[in-house]
Amino acid sequence: MHSYYGESYIVQGVGFQIQKGEIVALLGRNGAGKTSTLRSIARLDAPRLQQGEIWLDGQPLHTMSAYQAARLGVGLVPEDRRIIPSLTVEENLQLAQIEKPVGWTLERIYDHFPRLAERRRQEAVTMSGGEQQMLAVARALARDVKLLLLDEPYEGLAPVIVREIEKILEEIKGLGFTTIIVEQNAIAALHLSDRALILDMGEIVFNGTAKEVIENSELRQQYLAI
Repeated sequence: MHSYYGESYIVQGVGFQIQKGEIVALLGRNGAGKTSTLRSIARLDAPRLQQGEIWLDGQPLHTMSAYQAARLGVGLVPEDRRIIPSLTVEENLQLAQIEKPVGWTLERIYDHFPRLAERRRQEAVTMSGGEQQMLAVARALARDVKLLLLDEPYEGLAPVIVREIEKILEEIKGLGFTTIIVEQNAIAALHLSDRALILDMGEIVFNGTAKEVIENSELRQQYLAI
């Protein structure tokens, strides 16, 4: 996979496989190309600026637009969440289910996200950052997700709220969703993940188990500064 931001060559021949039900942490310093990789998979960057192939369940994502990739089952939870602030919690979820195929029912979403059930009639703009993050994840699950992409799910959240989001993601992990997580809080992401990829200057410099990264302080210091 190759991706450009303007004239800058950001993702430089990144290639990897992810198995069904696996959670992969995509790690690296700021500017390493992590978010660009997620956006490439979700087809949110202009296809003319990309090269390479991206496949999901035998279908060529690299030939698709963003809405086609979403219909196929790519669910991106972006760093800025992109919920619609003027709508209520429930309206945000219903909007995600306007077109088929749909995923979880509202009842199932509320079972897994009781905080959202309490605030279903509340305008999204009035919720806390942590609650908005819960809504962003739930909105992705409202679609028929085959590949869940999480971009900085803990960004800007207080530690107590991070722990709440972690519990939700642990629950999602137990349900077998195939997931790629980009997160500056690398240790938290690694504890959630089965495998880790480390990007440096747009290239993969490590592909192994999450446990290997946790136990290798030299590797973490060199590429993650932790």
